[in-house]
Amino acid sequence: MALSLSPCLPHTTYLSKPLSTSKLTTTSSKGEGDDRSEEESKGDRIVADYNWTEEWYPLYLTKDVPDDAPLGLTVFDQQLVLYKDGNGVLHCYQDRCPHRLAKLSEGQLIDGRLECLYHGWQFEGNGKCVKIPQIPADAKIPRSVCVKTYDVKESQGVVWVWMSQTTPPNPEKLPWFENFARPGFQDTSTIHELPYDHSILLENLMDPAHIPISHDRTDWTAKREDAQALLFEVTERTHRGFAGWWGKEKDGSMPNFLRFDAPCVLQNNRELVDKDGEKHYFTGLFLCRPTGQGKSMLIVRFGGTKRSPLAKLFPKWYFHQNASKVFEQDMGFLSSQNEVLMKEKVPTKELYINLKSSDTWVAEYRKWMDKVGHGMPYYFGHSTLSPPKLPAVVEHAPAGLIAGVSASSPAKGGIGTMHAPNLANRYFRHVIHCKGCSSVVKAFTAWKNGLSAAALVLTALAILASSRQWKTFLLLSATLCLGGAYACSTAVAMNTTNFIRVHRRL
Repeated sequence: MALSLSPCLPHTTYLSKPLSTSKLTTTSSKGEGDDRSEEESKGDRIVADYNWTEEWYPLYLTKDVPDDAPLGLTVFDQQLVLYKDGNGVLHCYQDRCPHRLAKLSEGQLIDGRLECLYHGWQFEGNGKCVKIPQIPADAKIPRSVCVKTYDVKESQGVVWVWMSQTTPPNPEKLPWFENFARPGFQDTSTIHELPYDHSILLENLMDPAHIPISHDRTDWTAKREDAQALLFEVTERTHRGFAGWWGKEKDGSMPNFLRFDAPCVLQNNRELVDKDGEKHYFTGLFLCRPTGQGKSMLIVRFGGTKRSPLAKLFPKWYFHQNASKVFEQDMGFLSSQNEVLMKEKVPTKELYINLKSSDTWVAEYRKWMDKVGHGMPYYFGHSTLSPPKLPAVVEHAPAGLIAGVSASSPAKGGIGTMHAPNLANRYFRHVIHCKGCSSVVKAFTAWKNGLSAAALVLTALAILASSRQWKTFLLLSATLCLGGAYACSTAVAMNTTNFIRVHRRL
């Protein structure tokens, strides 16, 4: 994609220094003990030139970008607004009107233009202001009245943004996922806003050891009795991340391939050969966008070239609500982990007890942070760190009774607050970001209300009816309507109510 320059903004270009890479090291992790790399054990620290803005960040699933409204998003602490113009073309601005700094994401779309709802100033795709209602009809709008623009690119169903304002977009850095381009590949994609830092989120996603415990019996794919030592083999380390194989010690093999690519892409791939000799490909893809201190946005994509026939029997919203349940099972410990890191302000080496038989990827990730974290707004590495200049806004994830009340129907915000955003609630973490689930919740709510009203009318008619046969028929019909209303209410609850661990004492 060519770099689009706004006609009303100076836009300079420079070539950054080539990024250095660490030497390739292959290690096998088969026992406990010192988890330091060879370079660290020698007292050497490898530092790579890195600029967090010279990267592509995943903004949103293309299918969920609104057609009729702007979308406010953030990358670290940079506020952005994404919208589609009248031709369906995506544009991204700094989320700030140049007039009086009002958020453009609070505005509206008028004839494909983004309008600030404070004073009605309108902007076109290149960031140029084309309408100011308050100036005389014969006055010209100064060229300097414009908004800062960012380059966006849609690729494989995801909208990406290039954050640098000085370096042109690097197409080679735009992620491409080979399995998603294979014939017959199908995936289930969901998006979630989460109340903890993206580095903690990445750690959690690259930690297979917690799955049998934290997600025990979640759709019967995880069982706590399967918790065991794991095998790891790191096959690649560079300034762009790391990669390697892993598997269960009891199986004696490592069939899973994990790759982390800067700054926020994690994928877990596996290949299987069926009885007919045909090879099938499976991928768990996680795109983790930093959205501020103590906050992150995650795009999850699970798919493969072979799909279970049983999966076709369930609607998409069922898998979406199950994904939400999985993140709620982890949310309590991860948000508290976020608080400890912010409070202690020391490297993870001084806080974590990493096991080579379970935590190899976690250690690799924090050591990667040691290489490049200096080029980020803030970071916590294995042996180094750069704390945020301002205190983090840590959003607590409530548990037990509080979570039940705040997430109960209608689960639309904090306790007694219908529309106030609250990342402790599934509705605000997922449903408002997902067109499909939002439509499902509205449809089931409408059906529930309609069936409840019908049951009330049928019951009243049954009372008035003189014939025993009519009474029976009307009461039976009312019962069926009530059953349908209950089913719809259950479906709404599945989409909007938090998972709560029942073993916890309240």
